[in-house]
Amino acid sequence: MLILLPPSEGKATSGEGPRVALESLTLPALTPARREVVAALTELCSGPEDTAMEVLGLTPGRADAVKRDLDVVSAPTLRAAELYTGVLYDRLGLPSLLAERPDHVRERVLIFSGLWGVVGPTDALPPYRLSMGVKLPPLGGLGAYWRGALAGPLGELAEGRLLVDCRSATYATAFKPRGADAERSVSVRVLRERVVGTEVRRSVVSHMAKATRGDIARSLLAEGVEAADVAGLASALRDLGHTVETPETAAGAPRVLDVVVRD
Repeated sequence: MLILLPPSEGKATSGEGPRVALESLTLPALTPARREVVAALTELCSGPEDTAMEVLGLTPGRADAVKRDLDVVSAPTLRAAELYTGVLYDRLGLPSLLAERPDHVRERVLIFSGLWGVVGPTDALPPYRLSMGVKLPPLGGLGAYWRGALAGPLGELAEGRLLVDCRSATYATAFKPRGADAERSVSVRVLRERVVGTEVRRSVVSHMAKATRGDIARSLLAEGVEAADVAGLASALRDLGHTVETPETAAGAPRVLDVVVRD
Protein backbone atom coordinates (compact mmCIF):
# COMPACT_ATOMS: atom_id res chain seq x y z
CA MET A 1 0.00 0.00 0.00
CA LEU A 2 1.14 3.53 -0.77
CA ILE A 3 -0.51 6.67 0.66
CA LEU A 4 -0.32 9.75 -1.58
CA LEU A 5 -0.55 13.09 0.24
CA PRO A 6 -0.59 16.74 -0.80
CA PRO A 7 1.80 19.14 0.92
CA SER A 8 0.39 21.88 3.13
CA GLU A 9 0.27 25.57 2.38
CA GLY A 10 1.32 26.14 5.98
CA LYS A 11 4.94 25.20 6.58
CA ALA A 12 7.60 25.62 9.23
CA THR A 13 9.76 28.66 8.49
CA SER A 14 13.18 27.44 9.62
CA GLY A 15 15.25 24.33 10.05
CA GLU A 16 18.52 23.32 11.68
CA GLY A 17 19.79 20.59 9.35
CA PRO A 18 22.37 20.76 6.54
CA ARG A 19 21.47 22.20 3.15
CA VAL A 20 19.32 20.06 0.87
CA ALA A 21 21.08 17.18 -0.92
CA LEU A 22 18.97 16.48 -3.98
CA GLU A 23 20.47 13.05 -4.58
CA SER A 24 19.39 11.92 -1.11
CA LEU A 25 15.69 12.65 -1.63
CA THR A 26 13.13 9.94 -2.30
CA LEU A 27 13.16 8.82 -5.96
CA PRO A 28 16.68 10.11 -6.82
CA ALA A 29 15.89 9.60 -10.51
CA LEU A 30 14.04 12.93 -10.22
CA THR A 31 17.28 14.82 -9.43
CA PRO A 32 17.67 16.40 -12.92
CA ALA A 33 14.04 17.57 -12.91
CA ARG A 34 14.43 18.94 -9.37
CA ARG A 35 17.53 20.87 -10.40
CA GLU A 36 15.62 22.38 -13.30
CA VAL A 37 12.73 23.53 -11.12
CA VAL A 38 15.10 24.94 -8.46
CA ALA A 39 17.00 26.88 -11.15
CA ALA A 40 13.77 28.31 -12.58
CA LEU A 41 12.51 29.29 -9.13
CA THR A 42 15.83 30.93 -8.24
CA GLU A 43 15.80 32.88 -11.49
CA LEU A 44 12.26 34.09 -10.84
CA CYS A 45 13.02 35.17 -7.28
CA SER A 46 16.23 36.94 -8.34
CA GLY A 47 14.18 39.36 -10.44
CA PRO A 48 11.53 41.94 -9.53
CA GLU A 49 9.81 40.99 -6.28
CA ASP A 50 6.35 41.97 -7.50
CA THR A 51 6.70 39.69 -10.53
CA ALA A 52 7.77 36.77 -8.35
CA MET A 53 4.88 37.36 -5.97
CA GLU A 54 2.39 37.44 -8.83
CA VAL A 55 3.70 34.22 -10.38
CA LEU A 56 3.81 32.44 -7.02
CA GLY A 57 0.33 33.66 -6.06
CA LEU A 58 1.52 35.43 -2.92
CA THR A 59 -0.45 38.08 -1.07
CA PRO A 60 1.27 41.41 -0.22
CA GLY A 61 2.04 40.25 3.31
CA ARG A 62 3.98 37.19 2.12
CA ALA A 63 7.02 38.83 0.53
CA ASP A 64 9.21 36.86 2.94
CA ALA A 65 8.39 33.72 0.93
CA VAL A 66 10.26 35.13 -2.08
CA LYS A 67 13.44 35.46 -0.03
CA ARG A 68 12.91 31.95 1.32
CA ASP A 69 12.58 30.55 -2.19
CA LEU A 70 15.68 32.43 -3.31
CA ASP A 71 17.69 30.74 -0.55
CA VAL A 72 16.24 27.27 -1.05
CA VAL A 73 19.54 25.57 -2.00
CA SER A 74 21.49 26.99 0.95
CA ALA A 75 18.91 27.22 3.75
CA PRO A 76 18.94 24.85 6.76
CA THR A 77 16.59 21.90 6.41
CA LEU A 78 14.19 19.85 8.51
CA ARG A 79 12.36 16.60 7.90
CA ALA A 80 9.29 16.76 5.69
CA ALA A 81 7.38 15.31 8.65
CA GLU A 82 8.05 18.55 10.55
CA LEU A 83 8.04 20.94 7.57
CA TYR A 84 4.39 20.51 6.63
CA THR A 85 2.11 21.96 9.31
CA GLY A 86 -1.38 22.27 7.84
CA VAL A 87 -4.63 20.73 9.08
CA LEU A 88 -4.09 17.36 7.40
CA TYR A 89 -0.63 17.04 8.95
CA ASP A 90 -1.84 18.12 12.37
CA ARG A 91 -4.31 15.22 12.33
CA LEU A 92 -1.88 12.80 10.70
CA GLY A 93 0.92 13.34 13.24
CA LEU A 94 3.81 12.07 11.12
CA PRO A 95 6.53 12.71 13.76
CA SER A 96 4.85 10.43 16.31
CA LEU A 97 4.11 7.79 13.68
CA LEU A 98 7.75 7.81 12.59
CA ALA A 99 8.86 7.42 16.19
CA GLU A 100 6.61 4.38 16.61
CA ARG A 101 6.87 2.71 13.18
CA PRO A 102 9.73 4.35 11.24
CA ASP A 103 10.25 1.79 8.48
CA HIS A 104 6.55 1.16 8.01
CA VAL A 105 5.77 4.86 7.55
CA ARG A 106 8.79 5.63 5.34
CA GLU A 107 7.85 2.85 2.93
CA ARG A 108 4.18 3.84 2.63
CA VAL A 109 3.97 7.63 2.46
CA LEU A 110 4.69 9.97 -0.44
CA ILE A 111 4.13 13.74 -0.27
CA PHE A 112 3.68 15.63 -3.54
CA SER A 113 5.42 18.97 -3.99
CA GLY A 114 5.53 21.67 -6.64
CA LEU A 115 9.26 22.08 -6.02
CA TRP A 116 10.46 18.50 -5.51
CA GLY A 117 7.86 16.39 -7.35
CA VAL A 118 7.42 13.90 -4.50
CA VAL A 119 9.27 13.46 -1.22
CA GLY A 120 9.26 11.01 1.66
CA PRO A 121 8.45 11.92 5.27
CA THR A 122 12.10 11.76 6.40
CA ASP A 123 13.56 13.72 3.47
CA ALA A 124 15.45 16.81 4.67
CA LEU A 125 13.97 19.91 3.01
CA PRO A 126 14.30 23.68 3.39
CA PRO A 127 11.20 25.82 3.92
CA TYR A 128 9.78 26.93 0.55
CA ARG A 129 6.64 28.15 -1.19
CA LEU A 130 5.77 26.75 -4.62
CA SER A 131 2.35 25.32 -5.41
CA MET A 132 1.79 22.65 -8.05
CA GLY A 133 -0.70 25.08 -9.62
CA VAL A 134 1.99 27.65 -10.46
CA LYS A 135 3.04 28.32 -14.07
CA LEU A 136 6.78 28.71 -13.53
CA PRO A 137 8.73 30.40 -16.35
CA PRO A 138 10.10 28.89 -18.53
CA LEU A 139 8.79 25.44 -17.49
CA GLY A 140 5.07 26.23 -17.60
CA GLY A 141 2.46 24.56 -15.43
CA LEU A 142 4.14 22.44 -12.76
CA GLY A 143 1.40 19.82 -12.76
CA ALA A 144 2.15 18.96 -16.38
CA TYR A 145 5.90 19.28 -15.85
CA TRP A 146 5.95 16.80 -12.97
CA ARG A 147 3.50 14.45 -14.68
CA GLY A 148 6.13 13.85 -17.36
CA ALA A 149 8.98 13.50 -14.87
CA LEU A 150 7.12 11.27 -12.41
CA ALA A 151 5.51 8.83 -14.83
CA GLY A 152 8.51 6.50 -15.04
CA PRO A 153 10.04 6.41 -11.54
CA LEU A 154 6.81 6.76 -9.57
CA GLY A 155 4.94 4.44 -11.90
CA GLU A 156 7.57 1.79 -11.19
CA LEU A 157 7.36 2.32 -7.43
CA ALA A 158 3.55 2.18 -7.47
CA GLU A 159 3.28 -0.91 -9.65
CA GLY A 160 1.20 -3.63 -8.00
CA ARG A 161 0.45 -1.58 -4.88
CA LEU A 162 -2.87 -0.22 -3.63
CA LEU A 163 -2.68 3.57 -3.93
CA VAL A 164 -4.66 5.48 -1.30
CA ASP A 165 -4.95 8.92 -2.84
CA CYS A 166 -5.50 11.73 -0.33
CA ARG A 167 -4.29 14.47 -2.68
CA SER A 168 -6.19 17.61 -3.62
CA ALA A 169 -7.14 18.10 -7.28
CA THR A 170 -4.17 20.41 -7.94
CA TYR A 171 -1.64 17.79 -6.85
CA ALA A 172 -3.50 14.90 -8.47
CA THR A 173 -2.57 16.39 -11.86
CA ALA A 174 1.09 15.48 -11.29
CA PHE A 175 0.57 11.72 -11.33
CA LYS A 176 -2.32 9.76 -12.80
CA PRO A 177 -2.09 5.96 -12.56
CA ARG A 178 -2.90 4.13 -15.77
CA GLY A 179 -4.24 0.71 -16.67
CA ALA A 180 -4.10 -1.87 -13.90
CA ASP A 181 -2.50 0.66 -11.55
CA ALA A 182 -5.56 2.92 -11.97
CA GLU A 183 -7.80 0.09 -10.82
CA ARG A 184 -5.61 -0.26 -7.72
CA SER A 185 -5.93 3.47 -6.98
CA VAL A 186 -8.63 4.80 -4.66
CA SER A 187 -9.34 8.49 -4.16
CA VAL A 188 -10.50 9.49 -0.68
CA ARG A 189 -13.58 11.73 -0.86
CA VAL A 190 -15.26 13.23 2.20
CA LEU A 191 -19.05 13.55 2.37
CA ARG A 192 -20.99 15.48 4.99
CA GLU A 193 -24.25 13.87 6.01
CA ARG A 194 -26.94 15.83 7.79
CA VAL A 195 -30.65 15.52 8.42
CA VAL A 196 -32.85 18.34 7.14
CA GLY A 197 -36.37 17.80 8.39
CA THR A 198 -37.01 14.15 7.57
CA GLU A 199 -34.54 14.04 4.67
CA VAL A 200 -30.94 12.81 4.84
CA ARG A 201 -28.71 14.93 2.65
CA ARG A 202 -25.10 14.48 1.63
CA SER A 203 -22.65 16.94 0.12
CA VAL A 204 -18.96 16.93 -0.78
CA VAL A 205 -17.13 19.11 1.72
CA SER A 206 -13.85 20.98 1.60
CA HIS A 207 -13.30 22.58 5.01
CA MET A 208 -13.27 19.26 6.88
CA ALA A 209 -11.85 17.13 4.07
CA LYS A 210 -8.20 17.77 4.96
CA ALA A 211 -8.73 16.85 8.61
CA THR A 212 -10.66 13.72 7.69
CA ARG A 213 -8.03 12.58 5.20
CA GLY A 214 -5.42 13.09 7.90
CA ASP A 215 -7.49 10.91 10.24
CA ILE A 216 -7.83 8.18 7.61
CA ALA A 217 -4.11 8.16 6.81
CA ARG A 218 -3.21 8.05 10.50
CA SER A 219 -5.57 5.14 11.15
CA LEU A 220 -4.01 3.14 8.31
CA LEU A 221 -0.43 3.82 9.39
CA ALA A 222 -0.89 3.55 13.15
CA GLU A 223 -2.72 0.24 12.87
CA GLY A 224 -0.40 -1.20 10.23
CA VAL A 225 -3.22 -1.84 7.76
CA GLU A 226 -2.00 -3.79 4.71
CA ALA A 227 -4.96 -3.83 2.33
CA ALA A 228 -4.42 -5.41 -1.08
CA ASP A 229 -7.54 -3.97 -2.70
CA VAL A 230 -10.30 -1.41 -2.19
CA ALA A 231 -12.66 -3.89 -0.53
CA GLY A 232 -10.00 -4.81 2.01
CA LEU A 233 -9.25 -1.14 2.65
CA ALA A 234 -12.90 -0.31 3.25
CA SER A 235 -13.32 -3.29 5.57
CA ALA A 236 -10.26 -2.32 7.62
CA LEU A 237 -11.44 1.28 7.98
CA ARG A 238 -14.90 0.16 9.10
CA ASP A 239 -13.26 -2.03 11.73
CA LEU A 240 -11.40 1.10 12.90
CA GLY A 241 -14.65 3.01 13.36
CA HIS A 242 -14.88 5.00 10.11
CA THR A 243 -18.04 5.15 8.01
CA VAL A 244 -16.96 4.43 4.44
CA GLU A 245 -18.57 3.42 1.16
CA THR A 246 -17.13 2.35 -2.20
CA PRO A 247 -19.37 3.50 -5.07
CA GLU A 248 -19.11 1.73 -8.42
CA THR A 249 -16.81 3.28 -11.03
CA ALA A 250 -16.17 2.56 -14.68
CA ALA A 251 -13.86 -0.33 -15.55
CA GLY A 252 -10.24 0.80 -15.72
CA ALA A 253 -10.94 4.00 -13.76
CA PRO A 254 -9.60 4.84 -10.28
CA ARG A 255 -11.95 3.84 -7.47
CA VAL A 256 -13.48 6.22 -4.92
CA LEU A 257 -13.65 5.73 -1.16
CA ASP A 258 -16.36 7.90 0.37
CA VAL A 259 -15.78 8.78 4.02
CA VAL A 260 -19.06 9.90 5.56
CA VAL A 261 -18.90 12.49 8.34
CA ARG A 262 -22.15 13.12 10.17
CA ASP A 263 -23.20 16.35 11.88
